[in-house]
Amino acid sequence: MSGPHPHHLGPLFCVLCLCRSLRRRSTGHTAPGSFSTFKAKSGKETMPQTSVVFSSILGPSCSGQVLPGMGERGSGASSSGDLVFQEGRLISGSLEALMEHLVPTVDYYPDRTYIFTFLLSSRVFIPPHDLLARVGQICLEQRQQLETGSEKAKLKSFSAKIVQLLKEWTEAFPYDFQDEKAMAELKAITHRVTQCDEENGTVKKAIAQMTQSLLLSLAARSQLQELRDKLRSPAMDKGSVLKTKPPATQKDILGVCCDPLVLAQQLTHIELERVSSIHPEDLMQIVSHMDSRDKHRCRGDLTKTYSLEAYDNWFNCLSMLVATEVCRVVKKKHRTRMLEFFIDVARECFNIGNFNSMMAIISGMNLSPVARLKKTWSKVKTAKFDVLEHHMDPSSNFCNYRTALQGATQRSQMANSSREKIVIPVFNLFVKDIYFLHKIHTNHLPNGHVNFKKFWEISRQIHEFMTWTQVECPFEKDKKIQNYLLTAPIYSEEALFIASFESEGPENHMEKDSWKTLRTTLLNRA
Repeated sequence: MSGPHPHHLGPLFCVLCLCRSLRRRSTGHTAPGSFSTFKAKSGKETMPQTSVVFSSILGPSCSGQVLPGMGERGSGASSSGDLVFQEGRLISGSLEALMEHLVPTVDYYPDRTYIFTFLLSSRVFIPPHDLLARVGQICLEQRQQLETGSEKAKLKSFSAKIVQLLKEWTEAFPYDFQDEKAMAELKAITHRVTQCDEENGTVKKAIAQMTQSLLLSLAARSQLQELRDKLRSPAMDKGSVLKTKPPATQKDILGVCCDPLVLAQQLTHIELERVSSIHPEDLMQIVSHMDSRDKHRCRGDLTKTYSLEAYDNWFNCLSMLVATEVCRVVKKKHRTRMLEFFIDVARECFNIGNFNSMMAIISGMNLSPVARLKKTWSKVKTAKFDVLEHHMDPSSNFCNYRTALQGATQRSQMANSSREKIVIPVFNLFVKDIYFLHKIHTNHLPNGHVNFKKFWEISRQIHEFMTWTQVECPFEKDKKIQNYLLTAPIYSEEALFIASFESEGPENHMEKDSWKTLRTTLLNRA
């Protein structure tokens, strides 16, 4: 399988709908030392294999296992056979039974792992506000039964558990309550449970605290969204004039930062800041947008894909920035230095655990305008590059990368310092893995049950990803370097080819024709 297409990827919504194949543009020429990273040895594109997805990505331990403290409710759906357990693992059930399994009773409270997994996956079948309405209905039915028995102590205990469930919901998925219908349902449920708490107001206080925290979360996210809307992608140099070489006094990345480790640290800063804006429900859009068979499915809010697209665009911009920095250099000696510098930066990113930046840098150097610079590549010391190429070898579904990712994950779990906790996976591959987990397993079993084992698997992947995004970057922020990385002009694909041909002229008929066409186009445009 070839690697992520390093340019002109289009919105990530295309991934959500079609899971675009990872591919690389090829010119049919291989420059000495140029990247062949993204092409399988067979020369054919392949897709992740089912066995690899489940064994390499998820591991044998994630099979919908019910964690300690989780099991069948003391009464209700599971006892009637609507929930199916296998060796202590909840593997399937009707949607109604799964909803009832979410709601506490006097003697039962669902495991937090189940709460997260069901709330995350349920949006594939039912919108959050409808689920909340059903939860409220189940609560009301149980409350009426307890009131009939005149057991105030049990009623207060039940109410406290309901508030705890709502608290976990609002903390894990606050965006669900941005919908007016969901907020109305939340108010209706909390109003009912406070009726049993007229003596000391304990439940009322808990609800007030929960509501305040929720409103603060929604306000913070709204402000962040407004800030994102104001941000623009780095300026794109369209190459509207034939002379593409910059003035000698114009800064390049080496004039801003000549230390590969420092640049890798600043890239990690940017990665963690951007990936932290992605939320579990955003990632679940990958699944909910594509299930066309469920007539009751949650179609999802397209605006929730914004953070995914923004992060995907950052990868593309970094790839194009790397290519721009190389191609716009006039002297071959300096281009060689630039390539070696970025190889060192990619290596430092790998050591940090920042695989996404590493892949973006490799993608940028693998673009055709850079790869065709044979004379430049012939001067590059490629030993370090060969190591990077080995790590990103696409054979066996990127087995080497996945092994490195697993090692970084283990290091993170045992880390004593923030520096050792950093894990930033290749986002395009992560998205593709989630897609295939969804694609190769049906949402429903033949008996109509929800295939909950599938959603355990997806939930595990998303939960692990979210754990990585919450790591605080330990490196000191350098605003000057970050400003350059985020705002430096980037050449268009057309301008990159022009700069490349100006540096090293066309060597065959195909390149000569391309060069002639480009010159004619630009002269006509001028």
